[in-house]
Amino acid sequence: MLFDRLLVQPETDASERQSAAGLVIPATAVGPKKLAWAVVVAKGEHVRQVTVGDRVLFDPEERAEVEVGGTDYVLLRERDVHGVSEASQAAGTTGLYL
Repeated sequence: MLFDRLLVQPETDASERQSAAGLVIPATAVGPKKLAWAVVVAKGEHVRQVTVGDRVLFDPEERAEVEVGGTDYVLLRERDVHGVSEASQAAGTTGLYL
């Protein structure tokens, strides 16, 4: 990857989901999502805040798709990433305090 580019693999959602009331919502009835999650596969030399293996949040409307070896990937700039997911710490902490 060059400069500030990221190659990410988007997470696939389940084909259908269930509402809080127990109704099954098929994938065809679900509207478009605002943001999507993906895992960083490769990064350019000028990427500062994201590492390979991070789970990132991005806007699916601002993306360039590419197929490499039969797998679909998305090409992003680092500035197009809205957030990075942090792994939860399993032992010792109880979470955030307000």
